Amino acid sequence: MPNFLCMQRSLPIGDAEAPSPTEMQDMYARFTAWQEKFQGQIIDMGGPLGAGKLVSDASADGPFVEVKELVGGYMIVSADTLDEAAGVAAECPGLVRPGSGVEVIEIRTP
Repeated sequence: MPNFLCMQRSLPIGDAEAPSPTEMQDMYARFTAWQEKFQGQIIDMGGPLGAGKLVSDASADGPFVEVKELVGGYMIVSADTLDEAAGVAAECPGLVRPGSGVEVIEIRTP
């Protein structure tokens, strides 16, 4: 079964309102249920990204956008198809919301 990289991305639609503490508790409960439902397909839960550095040849010209400004986190899931992997990501509470989306990309192996 192929693996897919799921990258949480910021979308250029403005700032989203932060959830309330009650909404966060509800989201964590739904997140735990989501993890249990897809535990056989979640290969790596990944996590948020920290500091990074662009490595390039000397001819590269900047300034460059930092990856953490575009990609908020990642995870790797196993699925039969791209659509199935996208379905797993789409059901993750809090991952797809105003101002945030998920890019799902197949990880090709020889």
